[in-house]
Amino acid sequence: MDWIRSLFPGGRPEYTSLPEDELSAGQRRVFREHEHKRKLRLLIVAMFVTILAILGLLFIQATDGSNGRPRRLRKCDTPDLGFQCDANISHSWGQYSPYFAVPSEIDPAIPQDCELTFAQVLSRHGARDPTLGKSVQYIYLVNRIQENAERYGSGFEFLKTYKFGLGADQLTLFGERQMVNSGLQFYNRYQSLASKSVPFVRASDQNRVVVSAKNWTQGYNTALKKDESSNLPHKPLPILEISEAKGLNNTLSHGLCDAFEKGGKYSELGDSAQATYLATFAPPINARINANLPGVNLTNEDLISLMDLCPFNTVASPTGVLSPFCDLFTEEEWKLYDYYESLGKYYGYGPGNPLGPTQGVGWVNELIARLTRRPVEDHTTTNSTLDESPETFPLDRELYADFSHDNDMMGILGALGVYNGVKPLNNNTRQEPEDAGGFSAAWTVAFAARIYVEKMVCGGTKGNGEELVRILVNGRVVKPHNCEADDFGRCKLDQFVEGLEFARKGGKWGECWA
Repeated sequence: MDWIRSLFPGGRPEYTSLPEDELSAGQRRVFREHEHKRKLRLLIVAMFVTILAILGLLFIQATDGSNGRPRRLRKCDTPDLGFQCDANISHSWGQYSPYFAVPSEIDPAIPQDCELTFAQVLSRHGARDPTLGKSVQYIYLVNRIQENAERYGSGFEFLKTYKFGLGADQLTLFGERQMVNSGLQFYNRYQSLASKSVPFVRASDQNRVVVSAKNWTQGYNTALKKDESSNLPHKPLPILEISEAKGLNNTLSHGLCDAFEKGGKYSELGDSAQATYLATFAPPINARINANLPGVNLTNEDLISLMDLCPFNTVASPTGVLSPFCDLFTEEEWKLYDYYESLGKYYGYGPGNPLGPTQGVGWVNELIARLTRRPVEDHTTTNSTLDESPETFPLDRELYADFSHDNDMMGILGALGVYNGVKPLNNNTRQEPEDAGGFSAAWTVAFAARIYVEKMVCGGTKGNGEELVRILVNGRVVKPHNCEADDFGRCKLDQFVEGLEFARKGGKWGECWA
């Protein structure tokens, strides 16, 4: 995507809103014209939906003709399983996949004869619109297709009249519902703690992250209200918002490590791996697409943008109705796309980048403090003013919830050592997630992705109070490589903390300014 990068020069690309004053006059005009048309269309759509709703109320008593029961719409997204409709492709959209429960070799249920003592969730925000820069890019692409296509092949006809209706940067209604479901799931899983304990909630202060946290608390409180065993008051949970302003310490938003953030070998690793892989898998797909859109001459980079429009248009639908863009590609082609996105995350922000895991060290050291109820020891990204106060960093809670971004979660997973011992991803040949230690962008950092860290006492350990810790990534139990895990994927607390030596020693923070 060199042509679009040339429009937005700088170092590492971010999933943050591109300020309008950084766009050219032409780009601002294009986006503003698009926004005006989009709002007008939304007004028309709102009126149309209102009419349909009225008609729907009149039709609600209609039955299926066989058992007299009302008809029901399919339900794609549930608290326990996440998004399961069209799973053969929707689970292969990389970081743009909606959250789904990932297959686990170890039973993720709380083991019998165990008593939970602690639970922490680290969550990505819910499904969103594209970033502003991406939206501009997609508008240009759609315009090029409609201005230059000599004809539209079978299945491509919708492109002739397609109107770009996506916004920029904000959580979608679908994404809001995802987070409500996430809150429901967390409460139900940790009900033994949640019925008597109030979680401490933090969010990086970008709008979509804060709104995600608020929707999560709504789902959590909905479950609390239904829990007759709880005597806790039903009131909104406070959310500590941590600023993402440049230069400020924030364990939920990277941005301080110069060697990682600014142009250079570390910030280009993800793009380089993707470029290599793109050249291997994209040409035959692009040839087929161009044959159906003669005159457009899409590049390999354009192909990725065209594929992006499938997940973004799907999650723009409140119920996740599959976009016609999705049908332009085969199931196998979507797996290739998922691997392309996985390479970007692995080498851009995760364990494939020498400085990637270091960006997650601060949060891991906060986790250690919460697990052990001891003060935070860290000299990287933690905010000492916040972490030294029991008001803004309590150590006496049993439940914690943090909300962040996909790239930050990648660094944190790296700092936890979740994928230590896994052979580096091949940037020429696709690997199945099962063959990569459970790693893929869709399996790790999908929209509304969640990492659970849970602590428990079990069986014979109840008497001596010895606690066990384990990690789940989107419902998949992950056996740590830096401590001796049992058959349930659990390590003794002291061994778990000892195994986080990389984080406790500050990772490679000293190389950030080397």
